[in-house]
Amino acid sequence: GTVTDASGAAIAGATVTARNQDTGVIRTSVSTSDGTYRVPELPIGMYTVSISIANFETAVTGNVKVDVAGESRVDVSLKPGAMTQQVHVQGETLPEIESTSDTIGGILEAKTVTDLPVNGRDYTKLIFLVPGVAGSPDQISDSPGSYGTFSLNGARGRANNFLLDGTDMNDGFRNDPAINEAGVFGTPATILPVEAVQELRVLSNYEAEYGRNAGAVINIVTKSGSNAFHGSGLEFFRDAATGARNYFNFDNTPKAPFSNNQYGGSLGGPIVRDKTFFFADYEGQHENVGSVSEACVPDPAQIAADGGVIRGQRQISPASPRTTPAARTAPTLRRSARLITIFRAPSRRLTTISTRTTS
Repeated sequence: GTVTDASGAAIAGATVTARNQDTGVIRTSVSTSDGTYRVPELPIGMYTVSISIANFETAVTGNVKVDVAGESRVDVSLKPGAMTQQVHVQGETLPEIESTSDTIGGILEAKTVTDLPVNGRDYTKLIFLVPGVAGSPDQISDSPGSYGTFSLNGARGRANNFLLDGTDMNDGFRNDPAINEAGVFGTPATILPVEAVQELRVLSNYEAEYGRNAGAVINIVTKSGSNAFHGSGLEFFRDAATGARNYFNFDNTPKAPFSNNQYGGSLGGPIVRDKTFFFADYEGQHENVGSVSEACVPDPAQIAADGGVIRGQRQISPASPRTTPAARTAPTLRRSARLITIFRAPSRRLTTISTRTTS
């Protein structure tokens, strides 16, 4: 911002103090000869900015919002008076347009991230809410000829740069995010719970400070503790009773069972007030799903002709592999007679598979 007097002349040497309203962290700066000042590398959050110098009233601006990878501008005009006198202004009256940068993109805040129903609670699906983003809705990036999960403003999908709390988190093989991705046809080793995301910003046409890639920058900042304890609990539930049939689960077959529970919670607070804080998050997932695929099993009539019987849902081989002449002369048939016991008789029953995932 800029510090001036009532006539518009620049004021040099004014002390600028930015105090985080949640954590009490204080950063200071001093205005230069042309009246400008900068307070760099502030953690995201709401701030109170006070500007003071001798023989002028102190200007206090509250509720100044600092977003991830963004800049907030606070210009003040100081009036003559004692430093003990204060003029208070609320940050809601400040311009909401970022006039210090021509970066294109968008920001997703914690409230948006938490309130939107996201299938699987995967933060990468939220990126598609940003204007200019295009890509495969299912985000399949392992198929031959794929170019990453999404493209921003026409850039290559594999030219994106993912940052988590300012650190690189790119997969070296495919240049996809290293978190919530399965590597090369595998299972994600690390999952970022949606409840732990404070802000997510997608940048295009960004400054040289980022470098590395020519596509988008996906800058994610996780939540932190504050001077007040805060937490959350969550339970998301999906069931076959409220869902449609699978396309291949025809009406003449039983509806495949399905239930999905995603549950967890978070807690943050102070360890040493205004100095040290903690934040913890847990998220788990339990899913029961029925397979709707069909498989070929030995025909009951053929088994009976070979001397076998069917008991209940199990096909039982002949009591002795020497029951038929073919079985006495063919070692292959003897082995088949023993293996035949693992097959079920033809039916429309579905197999339920249970999986668990923990973040």
